[in-house]
Amino acid sequence: MKKTELIYRAILQSVENKTVLTQLELAKALEISLSTVNNALLPLRKMGAIKVNRRNFHVINVKKILYYWASVRNLEKDIIYKTRAEGIVSEIEKQMPPNVVFAAYTAYKFKFKDVAADYSEVYVYCNDADLKELIKRFPKNNNNPNLFVLKKDFKDKKVSAAQIFVDLWNVKEWYASDFIKALEEKWSIGMT
Repeated sequence: MKKTELIYRAILQSVENKTVLTQLELAKALEISLSTVNNALLPLRKMGAIKVNRRNFHVINVKKILYYWASVRNLEKDIIYKTRAEGIVSEIEKQMPPNVVFAAYTAYKFKFKDVAADYSEVYVYCNDADLKELIKRFPKNNNNPNLFVLKKDFKDKKVSAAQIFVDLWNVKEWYASDFIKALEEKWSIGMT
């Protein structure tokens, strides 16, 4: 994930968690330069999604940030492993190593205790240390992949609603739109 995307994720997580961030706090927390933070805020400022003050900024329109991040996200670039996992989705999900973090459809299912449509793909975030265990459980099989492993660049044990939305926006399956619509209905932050 690009540094600017990390910034957008942190901003949206702060809104979801009802916390306020400053540019300096973002730079320190993400271990990136203050100039990178300020450059990432420029398009958000131009579209009226945030108001930048001398020392901090305020989110004015969450939906604009969310859709902007979704439009610049390149999920394909973050895929570090993909394979065909035989079995039903719920069994594939149960076989995951303990440190993986579910994304897209499965993340939605666990966060909202619901599924918007039947799905046959599993997306997960995994770090390099746990990837070997995942590959042991799901060996390489290039026939029509249905398990996609994304590089994990965060410490949390689950993803935010914003991350789920952006991931769903960027997956290619037709039923992702059903999940996006359901997420917009369930997640009230900035969606009205």
